[in-house]
Amino acid sequence: AMLTGADPRQLLSLLGAVEQLAPPQAQQQQVPEGLPPADDPQAQFIGVVLKDTENAWNAIFQKTGGHYQEPTLVLFDGRVSSACGMASAAVGPFYCPGDSKVYLDTAFFRELDQRFGAPGDFAQAYVVAHEVGHHVQTLLGIADKVQGMKQRMGEREANALQVRMELQADCLAGVWANLNHQLNNRLEPGDIEEGLRAANAIGDDMIQKKT
Repeated sequence: AMLTGADPRQLLSLLGAVEQLAPPQAQQQQVPEGLPPADDPQAQFIGVVLKDTENAWNAIFQKTGGHYQEPTLVLFDGRVSSACGMASAAVGPFYCPGDSKVYLDTAFFRELDQRFGAPGDFAQAYVVAHEVGHHVQTLLGIADKVQGMKQRMGEREANALQVRMELQADCLAGVWANLNHQLNNRLEPGDIEEGLRAANAIGDDMIQKKT
């Protein structure tokens, strides 16, 4: 309004008119398409991986005298509303510290192989473990500390610090993988390579470039 001299109330009324004129089908596409079926193999696999991370981090926190607060998993297809705002599949999997929930788009996992060139079960498991790593950062107070530091920095320094946050979440995913291997002996030849390919292919910067 300052740049053009326009009355912002006119813009708001125009947006309201556009929403009323939008066809029902277009409006329907903006709401979540719902949870996947309970018998969906993808959903079942993700649930198993999440349970593995819970077992690992419960054991680690107990060993250090702490208490691990398990995150909530939200599977969606299309768009989803979180305490961090509305998000679409374009942003990829994410963790919201506002509600302690891990949001995973089932379509994203289907695209890991075809679109991002990161096939394999362990690549999918890494994605879950990485987002859980952000939950661990929140529980340890690291996320709040970093957020406070970023507010006092310039854009370049803040971006560099965020990269460190992502790398630490990768490290925490590796902590889970190592402990899971010790307890359950589930790592197979090639699994680590699958995880590394996924980490390289679906970093936030790569997803943003592709979308």
